[in-house]
Amino acid sequence: MVEVRAGVDGLDAEIVTLLGRRMRFMEAAARIKTSRDQIRDEARKAAVIAHAQAVADNVGFPPRLAAELYELLVEASIAYEHQCFDTRGMAFQSPTDP
Repeated sequence: MVEVRAGVDGLDAEIVTLLGRRMRFMEAAARIKTSRDQIRDEARKAAVIAHAQAVADNVGFPPRLAAELYELLVEASIAYEHQCFDTRGMAFQSPTDP
C-alpha cells in the first residue's frame, strides 16, 4: 500500500504541475484579450470539455468523470482569467487614480 500511495502522490504532483502550466496560458489570454467580456466563451468551454471526454475515452478514463472535472477546471480557469484581467487593469492605474 505504501508504494501505491507514493505512486498516487507522485502523479498528483505531476497533475498540479500541469495545472500550473495551464494557468500560465490563462494569464497569457488575460494579457491578450482587450475586453473582460471576451473571457467567457461558452462554445470554447463546450469544445474543451468534449475534447477532454474524447481523450479520456481513448485512454480508459471514464468520460463522464472527465467532463465533470473539466467543468470545474474550466469554470475555475475562467474565474482565474477574470482575476488576471482585472489585476492587469490595475497595473495601468496610478496610485492616485480612484
